Amino acid sequence: MDRDANVRIADFEEVDIGFTEEEVRVEAARCIQCKKPMCAIGCPVGIDIPAFIRACEIGKFREAARIIKKENILPAICGRICPQETQCQGECVLGSKSTPISIGHLERFVADWERENGIETPERLPTTGKRVAVVGSGPAGLSAAAELARLGHAVTVFESLHEAGGVLTYGIPSFRLPKNIVQAESEQVKKLGAEIKTNYVVGRNVPVAELLNYDAVFIGTGAGLPYFMGVSGENLCGIYSANEFLTRVNLMGANKFPERDTPVKRGKKVVVIGGGNVAMDAARVARRMGADVVLMYRRGEEDMPARLDEIRHAKEEGVEFMCCTNPVRFIGNENKMVVCVEAIRMELGSTCNDDRHSFAPISGSNFMVEADVVVEAIGQGTNPLLLRMLPDLVRNKNGSIAVNSIGQTSIPKVYAGGDVATGAATVILAMGTAKKAARAIDKMLRCEPQS
Repeated sequence: MDRDANVRIADFEEVDIGFTEEEVRVEAARCIQCKKPMCAIGCPVGIDIPAFIRACEIGKFREAARIIKKENILPAICGRICPQETQCQGECVLGSKSTPISIGHLERFVADWERENGIETPERLPTTGKRVAVVGSGPAGLSAAAELARLGHAVTVFESLHEAGGVLTYGIPSFRLPKNIVQAESEQVKKLGAEIKTNYVVGRNVPVAELLNYDAVFIGTGAGLPYFMGVSGENLCGIYSANEFLTRVNLMGANKFPERDTPVKRGKKVVVIGGGNVAMDAARVARRMGADVVLMYRRGEEDMPARLDEIRHAKEEGVEFMCCTNPVRFIGNENKMVVCVEAIRMELGSTCNDDRHSFAPISGSNFMVEADVVVEAIGQGTNPLLLRMLPDLVRNKNGSIAVNSIGQTSIPKVYAGGDVATGAATVILAMGTAKKAARAIDKMLRCEPQS
C-alpha cells in the first residue's frame, strides 16, 4: 500500500508502507509450492523462495530470514528495489492466470521484522588467513565482501565516498530506499568480519601496488560515469547529470541547504531527460523540492525501461510526461543560466531487437519548453580512472572490465562483478555476479578446481 501522493510529495519518507503480518501470511498462503519452482530459477542470487514463503505462511519469520540470508545478505534492500516483476515474480506460475505472489513484499517484511526483533548474523567458516581487497561498497562490493567474509577470508572494503552503499546511498532516493536500511545492512557485512574503509580512493589513499599485495582483489565500482547528449548549450549553469543531482540530494542533503552545506539549484521548472528508473528518481526528487517537472523521453511510454510502479508513482506525484520528444539544444540567458529547452517531436517506427520502437525526428516540429534546471538521466558507463591504473586489465568496447564466466579478469587474482563488468544493470544482477566471483575467489585461494 502506498502513502497518499498529496502527502508524500512534501517529504522524503518511504512511499510504500509494506505488508502487515496478517497480509504476509495471507499472501504466502497463496503459494502453491511448485515442484519445479520457477521463481527460484528467476532469482539472480538463488534464494530458496518456496521455503522462505512457506515459513512466512506459518509465521516463522526468524526461519524465513535465515533462509533468505543464506544467499542474500541485503534482503531489506532487495525487497524494496529489485525488479521482481521481471525476475522471480515474473516467473511465478500464478501470474499466467491471476496475480503472482508478491515475493518482494514478503522479503521486505521478513527483513524488517528481523531488524526490529534482533538480527542474526550468519555463521562464518574458520579463518583461512587469506586477505581480499574489495573496491567499492555498492551492491556488488557488499555482496562479494559478505560472501568472502562468510567463507573465512579477511576482507577489506575500500569506499571512496564518506558513506558505504554506493548507488544504494547516493543514487536511490530515501522515499524508495531509506538510508537507515542501507546502513543497517552494511553493518551486517561488518558483523560478518569485513572491514569497510570509507574516504579511501584507490590510487590515492591506497596505492595500486598495495592493493595488488592482497591475495585477491574484487572490483565492484559500478557504472558511475554519466552520459551526456552532446547538444548545444549543455555546459550552461543549471544543467546536471542525474548522478550529480541525486548524489547532492541523497548523500549530501542538498535539499536541506543551507542547513546542510552542499547546495543544489532549486528549479521552479525542471526538465528531466530519460525514461529509466534514474529519470523517475530525479523527477520525483525535483517534485519534492517544489518544482513543476516535465519528463522528456524520445520513445513512447510503453518503451520506458523504468519499472511500472515507478512510472505510476511519478504520475501520481504530478510529473508531466512528454513522450516522443527529444531535446536538440539548451538555451541560456546573459548570465549563462539555462532558461529553455528546444525540443523536437519524434515519430515512432517498428520495434527493434530490444522490443522497443525505433524513432526519428519529425522535421519542423521543434518547440520550446521553459526550464531553469535540466537533469540528464540517459545512462551511465564505467568510470575509467581506476581501470587506467591497472594497464594489464583488459576492457570491453563499452569500457567495462572484461571477465570470464567466473568473474576473473585478465589479471589472474583480480575479479570483478556488477555494473563495472556487465554495464549498467539492476542491483540484484550486480549481487548475483559478485556472489559468483566471490565463490570463484574462494576456490582460487583454497587451490580448488573451478567448477
